[in-house]
Amino acid sequence: MSESTTSPRPLRIAIIGAGPGGLCMAIRLKQAGFEDFVLLEKGGGVGGTWYHNRYPGCACDIPSHLYSFSFEIKHDWTRPYATQPEIRPYFDHCAEKYGLLPHCRFHSGVSSARWDEERARWSLGLDSGEVVEADVVVSAVGMFNDLSWPEIEGLDSFAGKSFHSARWDWDHDLAGETVGVIGSAASAVQFVPEIVKTAGQVHLFQRSANWVLPKEDDPYTEEEMERFRTDPSASLKLRNAIYRRVDAGMTFSDPAALAETEAAGLAAIDEVKDPELRRKLRPQHPFGCKRPLISNDYYAAFNRPNLELVTDAIERITPDSIVTVDGQRRRVDTLIIATGFEATRYLSAIDVSGRGSRSIEEAWNDGARAYLGITTSGFPNLFMLYGPNTNNGSILAMIESQVEYSLQQIRRIAEERLAWIDVRPEPMESYNQEIQQAIANVDVWQQNCNTYYRSPTGRVVTQWPHSMSEFQKRTAEPKLDVFEVARL
Repeated sequence: MSESTTSPRPLRIAIIGAGPGGLCMAIRLKQAGFEDFVLLEKGGGVGGTWYHNRYPGCACDIPSHLYSFSFEIKHDWTRPYATQPEIRPYFDHCAEKYGLLPHCRFHSGVSSARWDEERARWSLGLDSGEVVEADVVVSAVGMFNDLSWPEIEGLDSFAGKSFHSARWDWDHDLAGETVGVIGSAASAVQFVPEIVKTAGQVHLFQRSANWVLPKEDDPYTEEEMERFRTDPSASLKLRNAIYRRVDAGMTFSDPAALAETEAAGLAAIDEVKDPELRRKLRPQHPFGCKRPLISNDYYAAFNRPNLELVTDAIERITPDSIVTVDGQRRRVDTLIIATGFEATRYLSAIDVSGRGSRSIEEAWNDGARAYLGITTSGFPNLFMLYGPNTNNGSILAMIESQVEYSLQQIRRIAEERLAWIDVRPEPMESYNQEIQQAIANVDVWQQNCNTYYRSPTGRVVTQWPHSMSEFQKRTAEPKLDVFEVARL
């Protein structure tokens, strides 16, 4: 029987994570005719980071009208930068509209993945002890999966209430309490201005100052929202304008634009009345060296008498206090850890072994790497969304490109009845050398500043150094010869 008349290979597909990446993959699989798939999600609902991160003030730093899938554009955002309570329902809507909920298994965290070479199948071990088998695995765990905890003496000895900002405890009332916040980056910039409104005292422990830029975020008027709802072309025009602006600024290559941005950031700090505080809040690194942050109320919060900025390093934590290296002891009732995520781990946050039982930890011993951030050599029939070196711009736009690329390869496995497909090591290495050279040419990423961009070896493993348009172009033109294949 000729290949053209052979029926496609039926595939069982497992998607790890029901965040934006997992949902996008699932939608496109259904649209392509693949129905035998499961979304394994450790949480109790869809949305990924927007399901888990529920701290006060949680919001997106990409303008709202670019933060929806191109095939399911949301036109009725209430403000230019949407907050978590508005974003999460959007992903609920997508899951319901496209019939994904029957495919979802919630409270089903994946702890391991083993490639069986004889059977050409993946075995996924769940936290419950159950094993799920699949012909193809799509990892949608992304960057913001494993919580990052600071290494501070006595942290475990704290007797008061403590929690990570990414797992906010809404049952605990901060009203009137003395709160210690460790970390002053993305989440703290958003929730500190909120908690100071009710807490008795907040001590914010800052390791280094960040660039925090103002944003145009006045809520849309009823008239504007009605126009977006009744005339989708209006929101589409805005979406396209935002895309062009974000696309052009991703490479940090325009000195004049960088200088203008820094000027705006410094002007924002002037809102702080205390000159000593202004000095401590002034970044010592160029804009773009670390993740840029945006807020209209962060600096204003420092004019409140109940917010203290502490820049002395923490020496230790006692059952009721935080002690800094200058010997000062600050008693606190509640401790909030705002130190983000182990962003450079990606799929290695799970115990994964591929061909020859080689672990992904070993394969990535000098930092996570993958071809186009999607496939990594030695791990067949495995595709990653929001993988190594794909972080920049609007992640939803980047994810859509990754999903389309992955879907092409999954179709190939089915239509050509392949046992497996695996990217060859040589093109993967060549691609990563090119990407690292492009990263080396982004001056601001080479400055000496603490950042989650780099793996412990110093390799930048998170950032994409080009535009979203360039990534879309590369993923839309798959090169079949970069893959090794085995037939059934």
